[in-house]
Amino acid sequence: MGREVVVAITNGRLDFGTWEQIFYGGFDGRRKKRVLVKIIGE
Repeated sequence: MGREVVVAITNGRLDFGTWEQIFYGGFDGRRKKRVLVKIIGE
């Protein structure tokens, strides 16, 4: 398990391969979390 994911966006939608999915599992209790989204493109 990792804590980073890189996903392409094509025509405004996440561009997953046939077997690709993103799951979030929180195993450290109910503490505050944050999400950082970085958009790189043309």
